[in-house]
Amino acid sequence: MSCCAHGVELAAAIGRASSQDEIALASRDLGNGSWQTSLSVPDMHCGACIQSIEGALSRLPHVERARANLTTRRVAVTWRGKAPPDMISALAAVGYKAHLDEAEDRSFDPEMAHLIRALAVSGFAAMNIMMLSVSIWSGAEAETRQAFHWISAALALPTLFYSGGVFYRSAWTALRHGRTNMDVPISIGITLAFGLSLYDTLHQGHQAYFDAATSLIFFLLIGRTLDHAMRQRARSVVRSLLRLSPRGATVERPDGSRDYLPIGEIEPGMAIILAAGDRAPVDGQVVSGSSSLDCALATGESMPVAVAAGSFVQAGALNLSAPVRLMATARARDSFLAEMTRLMEAAEDGRARYRRIADRAARLYSPVVHLAALVTFLGWMAASGNWHNATSIAIAVLIITCPCALGLAVPIVQVIAARRLFDAGIMMKDGSAIERLAEVEAVCFDKTGTLTIGTPRVDLRGVSPGALEIAAALARHSNHPVSQAIAMAAPGAAGRRLDASDVTEQAGLGLEARLDGRRFRLGRASWALGMQDATDGTVLSCDGREMARFEIAEALRPGAAETVKLLRHAGLSVEILSGDRPSAVAGIAKALDIEDFAAGLMPGEKVARLAAAKAGGRRTLMVGDGLNDAPALSAAHVSMAPATAADIGRSAADFVFLHDSLVAIPVALDIAHRANRLVRQNFVIAIVYNALAVPVAMAGYVTPLLAALAMSVSSIIVVANALRLRPAGPTVEKVASIPVERMSMAAAK
Repeated sequence: MSCCAHGVELAAAIGRASSQDEIALASRDLGNGSWQTSLSVPDMHCGACIQSIEGALSRLPHVERARANLTTRRVAVTWRGKAPPDMISALAAVGYKAHLDEAEDRSFDPEMAHLIRALAVSGFAAMNIMMLSVSIWSGAEAETRQAFHWISAALALPTLFYSGGVFYRSAWTALRHGRTNMDVPISIGITLAFGLSLYDTLHQGHQAYFDAATSLIFFLLIGRTLDHAMRQRARSVVRSLLRLSPRGATVERPDGSRDYLPIGEIEPGMAIILAAGDRAPVDGQVVSGSSSLDCALATGESMPVAVAAGSFVQAGALNLSAPVRLMATARARDSFLAEMTRLMEAAEDGRARYRRIADRAARLYSPVVHLAALVTFLGWMAASGNWHNATSIAIAVLIITCPCALGLAVPIVQVIAARRLFDAGIMMKDGSAIERLAEVEAVCFDKTGTLTIGTPRVDLRGVSPGALEIAAALARHSNHPVSQAIAMAAPGAAGRRLDASDVTEQAGLGLEARLDGRRFRLGRASWALGMQDATDGTVLSCDGREMARFEIAEALRPGAAETVKLLRHAGLSVEILSGDRPSAVAGIAKALDIEDFAAGLMPGEKVARLAAAKAGGRRTLMVGDGLNDAPALSAAHVSMAPATAADIGRSAADFVFLHDSLVAIPVALDIAHRANRLVRQNFVIAIVYNALAVPVAMAGYVTPLLAALAMSVSSIIVVANALRLRPAGPTVEKVASIPVERMSMAAAK
């Protein structure tokens, strides 16, 4: 065998090994030594294909069964062993290409790619046409001038259709629905400039304004691309923070076999094996087993909830300690998660009606520009009777009043603001959010995971060193949040070590160990003391006698107290809306000196309270982290969530702050007010520019080319003004210097 052939075989072997490793990593453990792999087979087209695919895979060693789905063109293969069978090669041998199911690729943004290509085309054309125009201005001969005009027309035409199409499509959509926007005068201006230039070229004219039309498109596309880039960058960062939500579950069949089914295929009555560390994919009832569930993301309950046979479990709850068998009681579309999604969509529809500053300005801008151009054309026609001259001056009016400055006024400030927020550890999801944040008059906080860090804190007062040493030794054998809190609270009590075989954990109850012939228990008071009527709490007992009682509380999130003070100093009202127990909410409210709070709220009740505030004319900032907060985050005027929030909560929020400290809230408010002020300044600049330039253009002293240059100067001024955005800084001391009157600007309106 030649070296070349040997090398090819070696490369193929390495490729197969790599593929097998990927399959092993992508396979799901069904328990009892079984694994399931899902493969995509795009060439599957008919029943005969199903038989061929299932037959080829079933003949492989260690494959228990293969089930193909023609609708989704996927095949689920259940196998045993330490390494997966070579399924891809087996399918290739019978003529079918297969690959692992891949997550949707969200890194490619087709709209952004189109904008960049359009910007590149217009930039290339504008620069080259401008170079040809310099030669024409320098006094080129008639033949040369005419040739350069035709070359400019050839460059401008594809620019008009491809790059200008961005504005044409938007303008046509607006006009078709009986409204107007800033893209309407843009489309009319560039079309007329190109049309008149083409007319002059055909009739051997001295001037043509192809450079004005292409430069106009180029500068406007800069603003459009910046706006889109800012939004997509923020969204991609938020997506990178998302954790994978349950996409399916391990289902146990009546014959005892297990399958991993997509969440959409789970029906009521199916038995679901919920392993420790998994989230419940649908609503269900515990059939067997006992464990502790973290329901904070779903209900706001700060302490783990013990469940046993008969207990109901909501979708999204996290199983903490031991496997349980659930019976599904609802389909995915009818589960608690689906209800939260429907509430979010309803709230999002209401927020979508918010009109951005640029949109509001466009409603006034477009009619004024059209009227000015029409009056100019009619006036010059009446004065001179020369339609060519009248059209040229009207085009100059359209171009000089072109909303480049307006088009850049908002996106350039938002791009700078997004950067400043990023420097402070805050991600912005939507450009309009920075405008809405500057208008808030009240701030509503969730409690668990927002004002608190969601991790229990243990009060060791009254606990003897000996009892603490035993409790810490027991606690180190459990992953339960309360056990971890006790172990972390006693770093110096590490003298006693217990062998794992000496300690047993009773799911939902606590830990038990025998030391020197005595039985020690750490857990629920009723279990540890053997008394059903014992006062609830966490207790360490020795042979049924109480040795120590641990008071469990939540730790405040860093910067919580300072943030509440700063918000109050800024004239904003502060309230807590929580689904947790009244006693727990009252304790946190007292610690932070917050008078207005509500406990035990369901997600719909939070939305109702925010809707009532909105109906009363009060704009609210909602800060939350849980699944139960997601509808409220969408319903609020603007919303924020920490990076540790639930997946759906981060998706619903307008801002995500990456650091632990809540000081991110006043920092974001400061940047929002500064950005809002700069946007308004940019609009003033654009208005003053138009007020000075339009009369000069209407008087006939400006050619379309000079109009394009003047428009460019106004855009540069707007960009330079936006670069002045400087926040107070991401520290409490600097944020404390924010003037009250500025942060409560909206309240004074």
